Parts: sequence; C-alpha cells; structure tokens
Amino acid sequence: MFLLKGLHLVFKIFKNALFLIVMATILFIAYRGNQPMSVPQAPQGITYFEFMADRIDAAKTVRPSRCGWGMMLSLATLGPIHWVVYTTVAVNPDSELAKGIAPNLDIVPDVAGAAWYETEEIWWKTVE
Repeated sequence: MFLLKGLHLVFKIFKNALFLIVMATILFIAYRGNQPMSVPQAPQGITYFEFMADRIDAAKTVRPSRCGWGMMLSLATLGPIHWVVYTTVAVNPDSELAKGIAPNLDIVPDVAGAAWYETEEIWWKTVE
C-alpha cells in the first residue's frame, strides 16, 4: 500500500513538473516571438512572428501549389530537432555530436561551456 502511494506521488510530481516545463516553454516562445529580432539581416523592429507570417505569405505568392501543409508540418517537426541539436553543438563544440555536424552559420559562435540557464538565449538565437 505504501509503495503504491509512493509511486502515485512520484507520478504526480513528474506530471506536474512536465506540465510546468511545457507551459514555461510556451510562455518563453510567446514572449520572445513578440520581441524585435536580433538578427542583423532582419528588418529593423520586426518580430519573429511577423517575419514568419511574411515568409509564409511570400511562399504562397511564389509557389502556391507547393506551399501546403507538408511544408508547414516538416518545419514544425524538424525545426525543433534542428534547433536543439545546433544549440547543443554550440554549447559543447568538442562533443561527439559536434564532430558529426558540418560547420553551419546557424550554430551560435563563442558560447562554448555556457551554463544551463544561458541555453534558452542560445536556443532562441538559433531559432531566429
């Protein structure tokens, strides 16, 4: 009986922690997505969400037959993997993963050995 209650408590703590992590991630993306982008090539003052809306509109204008759910689905599924891998490589440039990744401008320079609490900014720079 005690073991069952202990497992239930552990599961409840895990479920609540996962919920908090997901909510914090959503709030961070919503906050940063509405801030002006830090990329020098982006128009002055444009937010990430405005930039993405503009890119989607441009893709529909240029090739409306090819801009469908497939492109958006692949961006939504592969984008986060790409961002996490490149953030990991930026923070740990001597890791085995970094040895298998070709040099890329998406990898944020000069952040090797960053602390865990600095990775959200590094990750966001990779997203932008």
